[in-house]
Amino acid sequence: MPTARYRASADDDHDHDRSLREVLVHMIEEYAHDVGHADLLRERIDGRVGL
Repeated sequence: MPTARYRASADDDHDHDRSLREVLVHMIEEYAHDVGHADLLRERIDGRVGL
């Protein structure tokens, strides 16, 4: 089964194709990173830990 490949954007300094899987994994990693920061801010505001 062929894999879909996507060209990196023109402003990207890497000149290679990316699979949809690579794009989705990267998006999930970035989302998890941002959620972690938001959780830290929430903990600082309300004092509750580990919700």
